[in-house]
Parts: sequence; structure tokens; C-alpha cells
Amino acid sequence: MLMDIVLQVLLLIVGFVLLIKGADYFVDGAASTAENFKVSKTLVGLTIIAFGTSAPELAVSIKALASGSTEMVLGNVIGSNVLNILLILGLAALIRPLSIRKETIRKEIPICILISSLLVVLFLDVQLNSADVNQITRSDGIAILLFFAIFLYYLISLAVHSRDKNKREKPKWKLGLSLLFTAIGLAGIVVGSNFVVDSASFLASAIGVSERVIALTVIALGTSLPELVTTVVAARKGETELVLGNILGSNIFNICVVLGIPVAIFGAVTSDGFSVIDLIALVGSAALLFIFSITNHKVNRVEGGLMLLMFATYYTLVFVS
Repeated sequence: MLMDIVLQVLLLIVGFVLLIKGADYFVDGAASTAENFKVSKTLVGLTIIAFGTSAPELAVSIKALASGSTEMVLGNVIGSNVLNILLILGLAALIRPLSIRKETIRKEIPICILISSLLVVLFLDVQLNSADVNQITRSDGIAILLFFAIFLYYLISLAVHSRDKNKREKPKWKLGLSLLFTAIGLAGIVVGSNFVVDSASFLASAIGVSERVIALTVIALGTSLPELVTTVVAARKGETELVLGNILGSNIFNICVVLGIPVAIFGAVTSDGFSVIDLIALVGSAALLFIFSITNHKVNRVEGGLMLLMFATYYTLVFVS
């Protein structure tokens, strides 16, 4: 048993190293790719970076639902989305205040709030429809995927209209090398996050932590590590468009794809283990980002600190409830 614990700790360290170095290459590669294509870095953050860094959440959800761990699926999505905004954007704002484009405030953030609210409405069957249990059914999963199709249409429109012919910012690398470093960085992130999640889950189970707490903390934080390290690295490099695009795109992808696809394939997700506070945190964190962003079109260090305080408060409630 002791050797198993030592091995898992070593794998945890290796995972963090892969995550950090992978994120470094990933951010530089993605930024250079945007410069080669002359499209906005927000678009790259909403697509390549967001979908890439959400790959661990999708893998964990499919694996969990296939094995019958429904609480793991919901905890993965809810916990990751709350973490992405309150913890990750909070840290990023402390490192460097985040300037937010008007288009992001008018479109991407409201879309994130809308989809988060949709998930809450679909889940509250007992409260809203007098059903016996709260669940996300297969038809709910399909409805969520249809919303994602609308979001994809928006992304395509954004790509068509975001090309800036007058932009003369020189890419760090040519297109081929940019894509290569993006792929290498993403591979490091995915492999590293797998090491971290598996090792952390083993260590948490060894000390007798419940499945809900593991899902909302260890799994959510572990699968959000790609977003965390990518966002911190991007913030340090001053790539604030990539930061916002990454988080908003990841949150939308988490609900629509990470939850929608497994539910559409395997059937309903039912759980009585989640409280109203979890759902309030899901929608409230997105609404808080909107409130902060409309003041001077930025999230400053004080607001970042408030996000971290709310994150700590929420997870204190998770552990004591």
C-alpha cells in the first residue's frame, strides 16, 4: 500500500510538470496560429484552446457514466465550471487585470449564463415539474446538444467576420510550426491531467472521501488543470483574449458536450446528492463575471480577489454539507 501511494505521488508530480510545460507551448502555439490566420485570439480561445483543454472533462464523464457513476458526471461539469470562473479567472485577474472586449460582454458571457441556466432548469424536475427525482434525461441531453449546434453556428459566423486584413502582428512561428507546438502542448496537457486526476482520485479514495466531494473537488480541479495552467500562463504573457475565450468556451463545452454527449449516449443522469447551493454557484459565478465585466470592461485585482473568496466560501460549504 505504501509503495502504491509513493508511486501515485510521483505520477502526480510528473503530471504537473507535463501540464505546466504543455500549457506554455499550447498558449504560444495557439496565439501564433491566430496571428497566422489573422483571426481574433478570442475566437482561438473559444475553439482550439477551450475544446482542447476540455478534453479531460469529456473523457472522465464518458468513463464515469459508462460505469454508472452519475454523481461523478454532474460533479465534474458543475465543479469544473465554478472552478473555471471563480478560481481560474480570479487567479488570472490577480496576476494581470483582465480587459474584456465589448463583444465578449454582449455575446459570449450571456451565452454562458444562458446555457448554465438551461442546465439548472432541465435538472430541477422535482421543483418545477413535480417529478419524483431530479435528472438530466436523454432528451435533455439532445436539447443541450442542439444549443451547442447554435453556438457552433455563432463561432463560424465569428470566424468569417473576425479576419482583420489590416493586422500586421508578426506570428512567433510559421503556420506549420504553430500548429505543431499547439498539438505538442495539448498532448502534454491531456497526458499530464490524466496522471494528476488518476493519482489524486486514488489518494482521495484512500482516505475515505465521498464520491460527491471527490467529483466536486479532486476530479473537477484535476480536469480543470488544463484551463488553470493555460490561463495562468496566458495571463502572465498578457494574452487576455485567450484567457476569456478559454474559460467561456470551456464552460459552454462542458455543459453542452461533456454532459450532453454521454447523457445522449448512455441515458439519464439522476442524482440526489447535489444541493441548491451547487446550482446557485454554477449560474451565480457566470452572472458575477458579467457584473464585474460591465464595470470598466475589465476584471481588476480586487474583483479577482472577491472571486477567490467566493470560491473558498463555496468549497467550504461543499466539505461541511
